[in-house]
Amino acid sequence: MKDRPLKIGITCYPSVGGSGVVATALGEQLAHRGHEVHFISYERPFRLSADADRIIFHHVEINDYGLFKYPDYTLPLSVKMAEVTRDHGLDLLHVHYAVPHATAAILARSMLPEHLQPRVVTTLHGTDTTLLGRDPGYGPAIRHALVCSDAVTTVSKFLAEETRTLLNFDRPIDVIHNFFALPAPRRKRDELRAELGIAPHQAMLLHCSNLRPVKRIDLLLKTAAAIAPRDSFKLVILAGDDFSPFIPDVRHLALENTVVIRSKVSDMEEYLQAADIAVYTSESESFCLGILEAMWFTCPSVATRVGGIPEVIADNTVGVLTPFGDIDAMARAIEGLIRDPARRATIGRAGQLAARGRFSADCIVPQYEAVYRRVIELRSHSDKT
Repeated sequence: MKDRPLKIGITCYPSVGGSGVVATALGEQLAHRGHEVHFISYERPFRLSADADRIIFHHVEINDYGLFKYPDYTLPLSVKMAEVTRDHGLDLLHVHYAVPHATAAILARSMLPEHLQPRVVTTLHGTDTTLLGRDPGYGPAIRHALVCSDAVTTVSKFLAEETRTLLNFDRPIDVIHNFFALPAPRRKRDELRAELGIAPHQAMLLHCSNLRPVKRIDLLLKTAAAIAPRDSFKLVILAGDDFSPFIPDVRHLALENTVVIRSKVSDMEEYLQAADIAVYTSESESFCLGILEAMWFTCPSVATRVGGIPEVIADNTVGVLTPFGDIDAMARAIEGLIRDPARRATIGRAGQLAARGRFSADCIVPQYEAVYRRVIELRSHSDKT
């Protein structure tokens, strides 16, 4: 059992966002290590390679019946999970994000005869606990799905504590941080910067997110407006969702010539290797994958000291942390880095070393494999007794 390749089903949100990015990278790394990986979702994850060995994508059809006011995804997903498990002999289902994936996995398992039932591993990434866990319409269902899971993991110690507190969850939680598998950029740094309209003397500030409210794009734009001089930088925002609601703010702050928007970018590495400073103004973060991605490319981050971010930026040698909502402190920190390329380089190199030492695929993926084998072995032991 210890060395046997596993058959693993993975379900995640396929759109731009940290949970889907990490789940996709994990699946590719598991396949690289010899496991058979089945992605089950309503769309192919946007970063999933089309020709990867030992990876199979299963599409979930969502029917829009007139009987329902809103199309249902949980039930079709659970049926597809059960079908794929039965047809391919899956050992386990690894679901990323509790809603509705964990609930669907628990239902799928109950549809199958006992000898075909997969283990269920649920990974929490953030708002499934910190936001939905507080909602009386979701919290009890989330807690039930976690209690019924064979293992629960979180991407930070902060999120593990939030889960225990908000959901009154007293079972063990495995803390397994996010990781980043480094792809090689295909274009040169100067080529992309020229395409973005960034002059040689300007610093490129980078922000990448799904633009959800907790990311506080309003504060990001206000921070950009407070940086002086205005022509010393451009802010490039890689938007995982529609940026149009923020256009009035851009105009009000006179940032039309300062902010560059790129939507649903799949070649993140191209932008990361061209950036000088990453900026995150979040009011809450379970981890902040964008900071880790920047670290890999020796790009220092200026970010708010919230949630799990201090677990990524452990001290000011690998990034700069500021109090949440303190626009002036963040703007001054960014100005300091813009004026001091040598300091940027020093922080960037330290961040890259930290990323390689603590958040590499070789460090993180075996932790997931250990969880998988633990829950499978526990089931095997239970069957024998």
